[in-house]
Amino acid sequence: MKLISWNVNGLRAAMGKGFMDAFAALDADIFCLQETKLQEGQIQMNLPGYCQYWHYAEKKGYSGTAIFSRLPALSVRYGIGAEEFDHEGRVITLEFPDLYFLTVYTPNSQDGLARLPYRMAWEDAFLRYIKGLDAEKPVVFCGDLNVAHREIDIKNPRSNLRNAGFTQEERDKMTALLCSGFTDTFRFFHPEETGAYSWWSYRFHARENNAGWRIDYFIVSDRLQGRLTDARIHPEIFGSDHCPVELTMREA
Repeated sequence: MKLISWNVNGLRAAMGKGFMDAFAALDADIFCLQETKLQEGQIQMNLPGYCQYWHYAEKKGYSGTAIFSRLPALSVRYGIGAEEFDHEGRVITLEFPDLYFLTVYTPNSQDGLARLPYRMAWEDAFLRYIKGLDAEKPVVFCGDLNVAHREIDIKNPRSNLRNAGFTQEERDKMTALLCSGFTDTFRFFHPEETGAYSWWSYRFHARENNAGWRIDYFIVSDRLQGRLTDARIHPEIFGSDHCPVELTMREA
């Protein structure tokens, strides 16, 4: 089973930058998007063989997630059941017979850490949500989690210590999540690899110089480790300031 996650930073823009070619080449069983920046009816995707699930933000041109799945879900949930967080189209949960599968677009703490308190509250609410799911079935979730967890997940750690996505507060929340029974699948296969990034600023030739951040993840319940076969990042695929990330798993 091949799974792909990609923050497209505006799906309509990505469509003009080769999105459908990348979609076909990656040939995923489940393909997840974050930051679609769409409202319902603004795009029609012709994806034969895939069920489509969309979660739109109430604010136009903002946030938004989608899942395209060859496997029909038993049920689908939008949001995490918390009123203060469910207006921005950030989470879709699909239930399958053997697990829950989620795509997630975590709030950015923003310049000057203006939204860090909101982000911290989100982290607590999201962890409660996935632990609740995990009590029923194992969980796989993916997406732009807007945090580089370790110093090896960012090109310039020292100069970014108080920047959104690399504050100690955000990194500690990721540590707490992983210590709650979840596995960062890329680090499961590549525990100390450096220079592996999934996002680059559009400024300062960052992608050309590989001055990036690893902020896009596949995370699974620890008890799924035996089904993992590979985790990859696809920096060769353009079309966004992020690149796709991949997880392959054995069927149950």
